[in-house]
Amino acid sequence: MERVELYDTTLRDGTQQEGISLSVEDKLAIARRLDMLGVDYIEGGYAGANPKDDEFFSRIGELDLEHAVVAAFGSTRRAGLDASKDPALNALADCPVEVVTIVGKASASQVRTVLECSLEENLAMVADSIRYLVGMGKRVFFDAEHFFDGHKEEPDYALQVLRAAADAGAERLVLCDTNGGTLPREVAEATSTAANACDVPLGIHTHNDTDTAVAAALAALEAGALQVQGTMNGYGERCGNANLASIIANLKLKLGVDCVTDAQLANLTEVSNYVAEVVNRRPFPFQPYVGASAFSHKGGLHAAATEKTPHAYQHVTPETVGNAGSVVISELAGRGNVVRRIRELGLEHELGSVDARKIVGFVKEQEAKGYAYEHANASFELVVRRALPNYEPLFELIDFMVLVENRRRSSFGVGWRNSGAEHPMLSEATIKVRVGEELKHTAAEGNGPVGALDNALRKALIEFYPDLSRVRLTDYKVRVVNEDGGTGAVVRVVIESADDRNVWNTVGASSNILEASWSALADSLEWWLINRGYSAHSPSPENITANA
Repeated sequence: MERVELYDTTLRDGTQQEGISLSVEDKLAIARRLDMLGVDYIEGGYAGANPKDDEFFSRIGELDLEHAVVAAFGSTRRAGLDASKDPALNALADCPVEVVTIVGKASASQVRTVLECSLEENLAMVADSIRYLVGMGKRVFFDAEHFFDGHKEEPDYALQVLRAAADAGAERLVLCDTNGGTLPREVAEATSTAANACDVPLGIHTHNDTDTAVAAALAALEAGALQVQGTMNGYGERCGNANLASIIANLKLKLGVDCVTDAQLANLTEVSNYVAEVVNRRPFPFQPYVGASAFSHKGGLHAAATEKTPHAYQHVTPETVGNAGSVVISELAGRGNVVRRIRELGLEHELGSVDARKIVGFVKEQEAKGYAYEHANASFELVVRRALPNYEPLFELIDFMVLVENRRRSSFGVGWRNSGAEHPMLSEATIKVRVGEELKHTAAEGNGPVGALDNALRKALIEFYPDLSRVRLTDYKVRVVNEDGGTGAVVRVVIESADDRNVWNTVGASSNILEASWSALADSLEWWLINRGYSAHSPSPENITANA
């Protein structure tokens, strides 16, 4: 396996996942990143199917792509219709792209029960469609839908479909595990059979319904396929598609295939997070290679071992894929975990082993109160920085007050508690903070008391730190720590925040949910400001760190 073509279908197949919808600008932005990553083909959507995809194809010239080729997607002609008169095929023919990918049935049972036409007519539909598009000057890739199921049921017919596509001029025959139920060994065997039966290069398109899509795609490549199709972060219908991020890393680092350059591979984590941001999905922290926890170590023994040799509990160096190793801080952590984190922050000349021991003790005390730093590395970083002898906070809370008012009108008649709901609940926060020598007193409304508190804090700080407009709260979780405490129970609040590049978590704990929320909110903004190079003595960012 010397060469592999990377074919990304995030903009088409990935958008079929529940909850994902992309604007034209979103699709253009993702396409640019995929091109920078070194993807060979980017499937942009259905030609002629909707105005959004048509606009995307009309604007691909704006992308100024350096490497990738944009492909349009469609299907074979309808049964009984001349290819030249099929609207879908004509949309593909008119689409301003060089490559078109069309899908057709490769399963005899699907032809009989879904298309409800003869097997011979399906072969003609495949051949006529490809021949027509080739005649219109297009390079055609053929997606053999349900190939693996068809090969299990009636293998001769599945191969006939491939030969019909090849004879008509298809440049790639893509074997699709459309239902996602074929295991890697079966994929390899069927791919090998197809490779022996056809001279045209093969592709592989797998779905993740058995959680083996990546393994099956790699098995197909090792069995003779040239092209691999997938989506960034595995987005797609039902359980998703093969995760192209994992495929790229495995090809490059495990199989020695130079599908991307070393520099492009080092952008893999950033591209993965960027796509997650655009599709409005939280990055999965435990995703291989690119997840925030992919190279994290919680146990003291593991952390100590990786300190001696990084490969003790890591199969690759995280920096090769643009990620970073981390030590999870919890009550299980020893002094070595803290010392390592101090060194990662570049503070080893200011904080020694005695300080590390004090920090460990502080963490254990805080966790006994309900805090948990395991998934709140930003809050732990502030714990470390607050141990510095010269630490000064960027802002200090003087006080805050949160008002929650029910403005519903009522006739106090039958069912009065549910009447007059035209006036919703109102949440308003008043906050007083000190920044340097200046006192700022402001108020803001919000969607709930925590939202109001967040808005008021930002309003107070924005004139001092205008960049804060880039930070947004992306997730908010509350957990009752001691459930037998009733209404006085301690609650833990974990807040996830993000800017255009990073995602970070902070934690607060208290028997008062607003106090816990304030602690997590304040940590989030202070962490971001520090990592943007702000200090208590600097009104503008300096020495912006790599985390910014």
